[in-house]
Amino acid sequence: MSASDLPSARRGVTADTSTVGGDGAPPMIDGYGRHVSYLRVSVTDRCDFRCVYCMSEQMTFLPRADVLTLEELDRLSSAFIRRGVRKLRITGGEPLVRRNIMFLFQSLSRHLESGTLDELTVTTNGSQLARYAQELVDCGVRRVNVSLDTLDPQKFAAITRRGVLARVLAGLAAARSAGLSVKINTVALRGVNEDEIDDLVGWCGGQGFDLCLIETMPLGEVGEDRCDRYLPLSTVRRRLQQRWTLVDSLHRTGGPARYVDVVETGRRIGFITPLSHNFCESCNRVRVTCTGVLYMCLGQDDAVDLRTPLRHATSDIPLLATIDDAIARKPKGHDFVIDRRRAQAATIRHMSATGG
Repeated sequence: MSASDLPSARRGVTADTSTVGGDGAPPMIDGYGRHVSYLRVSVTDRCDFRCVYCMSEQMTFLPRADVLTLEELDRLSSAFIRRGVRKLRITGGEPLVRRNIMFLFQSLSRHLESGTLDELTVTTNGSQLARYAQELVDCGVRRVNVSLDTLDPQKFAAITRRGVLARVLAGLAAARSAGLSVKINTVALRGVNEDEIDDLVGWCGGQGFDLCLIETMPLGEVGEDRCDRYLPLSTVRRRLQQRWTLVDSLHRTGGPARYVDVVETGRRIGFITPLSHNFCESCNRVRVTCTGVLYMCLGQDDAVDLRTPLRHATSDIPLLATIDDAIARKPKGHDFVIDRRRAQAATIRHMSATGG
């Protein structure tokens, strides 16, 4: 499918991309001297799963008219690339359920070809990978993160509330066949999958996948007490060391994970620890929702509207100025806490609304 096969923007203006990356603007440096070079863009809040730690079972999704068009998402992402973003991750919700989503990947791939972007990646639940894996590779995507919390079909259905494990495994096979590097993202959940993490390490090694373990994050109300599910990754690591030889690694992908090499499998495990070990001092990323709201921190509610300057001006100058002002407000760190004395979520928005 080519861009000419797809509908034009429903509203707003499209950017003149001939000058993208050519304005010589300084890189984005926040008030703490951190170079912001990593952007995560949510293309939809919708998902075909309802994972228990991510969203409520009965979700109310945004009206489609409120969501940025693919052309607007392209223009917005390109503005950040002009400001020095070198890594761009497409997220959701589930990004691959967005209609005509490959148009966006095809369009953004021009920044890879020009050298103004180092990496274009995607985080997905894997349900659509069998359909899109080869097209993603054709657009320059070389790496995908796939959320997978269990290899037990019944438990998978319970965690996702509606997912089918076999479909995700087929998507992973297609990704591997297409040549994509795969990282499995697993949320460590006490009493749910903590007894499987050891087996996941071995399975990932056999499949040629890296594994990234994540502590549950207090984002949005999900209908249960997260205190019951919070599992510190320091505990997980101690348990894994009883079977596996873990060696600290200098490997970095630009995200918050800290890696170890697993000697027995030759693969890596990443640990993302927003609660047990804050990683904010090295934060280099910001997030934009599918409605054009910029969050400078995942764990803070301070946000900036980018949709208005995006839609109300044919020039990108107001948009770029708004981005620059927002980066200067980026906070030093998040406010994530899981504590029974503080039962409410750290933020009212769900993870699916912000983007993974």
